Amino acid sequence: MADVGKLAERLRAALGARRVITDRQELRTYECDGLAHYKVIPALVALPADAGQTAAVVRACVDAGVPFVARGSGTGLSGGALPHADGVLIVTAQMRQIRAVDPADERAVVEPGVINLHVTRAATPHGYYYAPDPSSQQICSIGGNVAENSGGAHCLKYGFTTNHVTGLQVVTPDGEITRLGGRSLDPPGYDLLGAFVGSEGTLGVATEVTVRLTRLPEAVRTLLAAFHGTDEAGAATSAIIGAGVVPAAIEMMDALAIEAAEAAVACGYPQGAGAVLIVELDGPAAEVAAQFDEVTRLCEENGAFEIRIAADDAERALFWKGRKSAFAAVGRISPDYIVQDGVIPRTALPEVLRRIGDLATSHGVRVANVFHAGDGNLHPLVLFDDGVAGEAERAEAASGAIIDLCIEYGGSITGEHGVGADKAKYMPRMFTDDDLDTMQLVRCAFDPAGLANPGKVFPTPRLCGERPGRHRGAHPPQEAAEPGWQGAEVF
Repeated sequence: MADVGKLAERLRAALGARRVITDRQELRTYECDGLAHYKVIPALVALPADAGQTAAVVRACVDAGVPFVARGSGTGLSGGALPHADGVLIVTAQMRQIRAVDPADERAVVEPGVINLHVTRAATPHGYYYAPDPSSQQICSIGGNVAENSGGAHCLKYGFTTNHVTGLQVVTPDGEITRLGGRSLDPPGYDLLGAFVGSEGTLGVATEVTVRLTRLPEAVRTLLAAFHGTDEAGAATSAIIGAGVVPAAIEMMDALAIEAAEAAVACGYPQGAGAVLIVELDGPAAEVAAQFDEVTRLCEENGAFEIRIAADDAERALFWKGRKSAFAAVGRISPDYIVQDGVIPRTALPEVLRRIGDLATSHGVRVANVFHAGDGNLHPLVLFDDGVAGEAERAEAASGAIIDLCIEYGGSITGEHGVGADKAKYMPRMFTDDDLDTMQLVRCAFDPAGLANPGKVFPTPRLCGERPGRHRGAHPPQEAAEPGWQGAEVF
């Protein structure tokens, strides 16, 4: 391990003493992200004020051979910002300036520590907003959204972060400052911007983000439909999409998730509901009115026993309050929980939810289901009590079985939370060795030293000098020592 004391001295000289943390008790503030199940105390924390200071930190790490991990608000749910015990945690939360809001070009330029919702607040007076809206949008940062390619309730219609980022200023893993993309939507050349968004900090650190702004819709209408169970709610979801209606959002919560939300925020959902759907339509007023009548009819035809229509923005906010608080709300009904994130075909929702219920029973745990029903992005919350012997292990097993279920139905191990440290072990269940080797080639092209957020995404910490394929699992020492990927053999 490098001399952390000397590294801290160099960083203090570059950033100032108050921007470098080495006290162990203060470091514990940063020992995990939103996935508190895993904890690692970093060797030190750096809080750069701008791109130049961020580059100085990275160069110092490279010179010392020390790994580094970038972190924003720390709201991630996959362990993506989990620190390295022998490394530097680069916290960009203090880089929070909105540099420009340009309604004429429908763009905003922000620093990575800017809170997601603050972009919309800055754009709203101009008649625009920022569409990606994770449930944590009041506290999550744009830099973290870029790292994880975050989605949100309205990604069904408007897409994920990658659809709204047109340019980045980044510090590469060797400490250089460069730009990817710009203000135009599709610049010529290789899509390095697309590779960076969602790369979970393994390709560098974003220090400035140019985002696309969306015009505020002429009309917005929201309804809450209550069903006796998830089968009926899932059937209604499929019927709505099948009818050619693309709502801004379709969100579902099951009975256990509703119970938690009521305990936390008293959202007042219909009593006796086994599931609720929140359906929101936006766009031209005439189109919204016609589609809203059709959505209401389809919900009724598929078993909705009560439908509430938001009369104003305050009632609409109350509908969303229960859904937006769902993850934190389960803390009211369980001391511990694992937030999972998988994707299945939308049409398989009823069957998959029944099987999740069976898995919960067989593993002796409870599972609350909250998800983006419109695109099949599930967020099962596996509830347990870590103080009871064996419960954590059963919860982990149930969580893994749910991921296997998503893969079985042709889905994915993650929809928007990322792979991080939590789900790297599941990557070989979804991808072949050759797939993983090819992905690693991209990573090593950016970071041949393997210092940028090591141990994340990929199931094994393969060195960039190793040759995947022919010698997999039995690399001679001389091959492991070879620099770069020159002459790499991928089969």
